[in-house]
Amino acid sequence: MNPPQTFDQNNILQGTFLGSKYFNPFYLFDQGYLFFQNLYYIITSNQVRNLYYFIIFLLATFFLTLIIYCIIRLFEIRKKEQAHLEHEIAEYAHHKAEREKKMQAGEGGVSDNPRWMETLNYLFSNNPSDWKLAIMEADSMLDSLLDQLGFRGENLGEKLKSATQDKFRNLSAAWEVHTIRNRIAHEGLSYEISQHEAKRVIALYERIFRDYGFI
Repeated sequence: MNPPQTFDQNNILQGTFLGSKYFNPFYLFDQGYLFFQNLYYIITSNQVRNLYYFIIFLLATFFLTLIIYCIIRLFEIRKKEQAHLEHEIAEYAHHKAEREKKMQAGEGGVSDNPRWMETLNYLFSNNPSDWKLAIMEADSMLDSLLDQLGFRGENLGEKLKSATQDKFRNLSAAWEVHTIRNRIAHEGLSYEISQHEAKRVIALYERIFRDYGFI
C-alpha cells in the first residue's frame, strides 16, 4: 500500500511564474542587501573619495574666484560712483554760484521790473520773514504773468488749472512754487524755510519769468 502523498506548496509552484525566485522574499532581501553593500563599498572607496575631494576643490576654487571678482567689481563701481558724485557736486556748486550771481545782477543787468527787484531785496535780506515775503511777491508776479498770457480764473490756482503743458510750458514748476506759497500763507509763522530753499524757489520763478520776458 502506497503512503499518502503530502501537500508540498513548493512542488506545486515549481516551474510556474509564481514559483520564480524573484518572488522569493529571502532571495530579494539577499539581493537588496548585496546591492547596498556593494554601493557602500563603491561610495567609500578611495577612488570615489578622491573624486569627491577633487569636485569640492573645483567648486571651492570657482566660488572663491567669483567672490574675489565681485569684490573687485564692487570697488570699481564705488570708485566710479564717488567720482560721479564729486563731479555732480562740483557742477551743482558752479551752477548755484552762477545762478546767484545772475539773480543779484539781474541776468547781466538790472531788471526793468521793479517788483522783481523788490523780490530780490527780500530774498537777500538777513531776516527769515523776508524770505517768505520774496516768495509771496514772486507768486503775485506769476499771477500777473498768467493774466497777460490770457489765462482766466478767480485766483492763481484756478488759472493754473485752466493751463496745459502745451500752452504754458512751465506748468509743473509753477504748480511747485505756488504750492509752497500756499503753505506759507496758510501755516504762517509755523512754516519754516531756509534761505537756501527760498533761493531755489525764487530761481524757479525767475526761470518762468525770463522764458516769457516778464523780467
